Amino acid sequence: MSPPPPSSFFGIFIVFLRLGLTSFGGPIAHLGYFREEFVARRQWMTDQAYSDLVAMCQFLPGPASSQVGFAIGLLRGGLAGGLAAFLGFTLPSAALLFAAASGVHLAEGPIWGAVISGLKTVAVAVVAHALWGMSRSLCPDGVRAAIAFLAMAGVLMSPSPTMQLIMIAGAGLLGAVLCRDAEAPATSPEMSGTRATGPALIALVLFAGLLFGLPFVAAAAPQPWLELANGFFRSGALVFGGGHVVLPLLDAQVAQPNGIDADTFLAGYGAAQAVPGPLFTIAAYLGALAPGAGTPALGATIGIVAIFLPGLLLVYAVLPFWQTVTRSTQARAVLNGVNAGVVGILAAALYTPIWTSAVQQPSDFIIASGAFLLLMVAKLSAGYVVLIAVAAALGLHFLA
Repeated sequence: MSPPPPSSFFGIFIVFLRLGLTSFGGPIAHLGYFREEFVARRQWMTDQAYSDLVAMCQFLPGPASSQVGFAIGLLRGGLAGGLAAFLGFTLPSAALLFAAASGVHLAEGPIWGAVISGLKTVAVAVVAHALWGMSRSLCPDGVRAAIAFLAMAGVLMSPSPTMQLIMIAGAGLLGAVLCRDAEAPATSPEMSGTRATGPALIALVLFAGLLFGLPFVAAAAPQPWLELANGFFRSGALVFGGGHVVLPLLDAQVAQPNGIDADTFLAGYGAAQAVPGPLFTIAAYLGALAPGAGTPALGATIGIVAIFLPGLLLVYAVLPFWQTVTRSTQARAVLNGVNAGVVGILAAALYTPIWTSAVQQPSDFIIASGAFLLLMVAKLSAGYVVLIAVAAALGLHFLA
């Protein structure tokens, strides 16, 4: 048996840094990496405890894989361990996307245009692949498929962050009435009594205070960096379903208000697929490009902190109470409806802004279709598919 795993800040940081450098493939793949590392290899927790963590983070808004990593760090080393896990897993991709944003200002000409085209078209394939997988697991029956369709139609008819929230709330209400067949999971001793509830309640109050207070502060004392922080915080706080679903929120809350055009935005999304780690680190790319942040480094820092903070606060707040919540059949029914609504919102995002901005000519459709087949049939990771799509776009450019 291997020696006991480290519980110090540095020890946990190193373990998660290695994962942050090697975990390609998106949030579902990240959860597989985590299970292999912490359940099978290091035996930090049992399968039951790990499943409880995953269920909790899927229920909460925010980036699920980052939240699971943060929760594992909390269980191993308290708040310091949670922060070590978050920093180790997040820093590599954040640094790479900050570098990508710096390159946007330097790269011009037809070759860079071909690279942009490849990154945009592969985004179509990656989101379509995610939608396919999520729809099969989260909409396995006619009722949840209908909830997803209604959510998609509502968002397409009125594409705004407010409508997304309305659709998620409506999906939860429909789930409470129509999706009562969920079973409460078995309890896990490792998840019981993890922390005192006092700090958890403080985290919940801080989350609510920032969510509702930041817009008023930004309006009362207009500062570009405050408005930027508010946009990122709301995007991180109001998105269910992880990285892919945050795309329309970031477009509305950050990209458009800061004059980041659709081509640049989708190029960043494509670049985020090519790097390991959480997709939410696209915030470093967008923050660096936001003109009102002062400096690119400050904008990237604001983006990373503000978009991840709500999800981490919610994990810290909910973890002590999760066993009680999940024993409720009604809570599971609401979650079923919310998950179906997430699928509908992702379907709407696939159409606009992704498809409408990326597929402009037959070659775009060819590359997007090929990338989808590589993901779906060949089972290649998203990182490899991004590189292949960019190479194909460059090849078509030179042939032309």
